[in-house]
Amino acid sequence: MDDAKPTTRKPVIETVEPIGKRILLRKDEDKKQTKSGIHLPDKMEIPTLTGRVVAVSAEVSADSNYPIEQYDRVLFNPKEAIPVDFEGDNRLFVVPVEHIVAVFRRNK
Repeated sequence: MDDAKPTTRKPVIETVEPIGKRILLRKDEDKKQTKSGIHLPDKMEIPTLTGRVVAVSAEVSADSNYPIEQYDRVLFNPKEAIPVDFEGDNRLFVVPVEHIVAVFRRNK
C-alpha cells in the first residue's frame, strides 16, 4: 500500500474560446506617462480602452457584419468586459462584440 499524498494540481487551461457574439482580447497596458511627457505616480494611470484580439467566437467569424479578426487592434467599451483569470497580469477580457466600437486598420 502506498502512503503517498495525493497531489492537488490546478487544471491547466491551454486555450480560451469565446462563445456567442464575443471576442477575447488582451487589453493594452495602461499608460504611465501623458502625451506631453509627464510621468504619473504609480497609483495614477491613464485608462486604456484598446486591446488586441486574441480569439474570435465562431459566431462572430461567420457574421460578415463584424469584420473583426484575430490580432486586430480594437477600441472597446469596458462596461461589459469580463476579466479572465488566466494569466497573472489579468489583461485578458471576454467582450461582447456589441461593445467593440472601432477596429484599427492600416491603409493598404
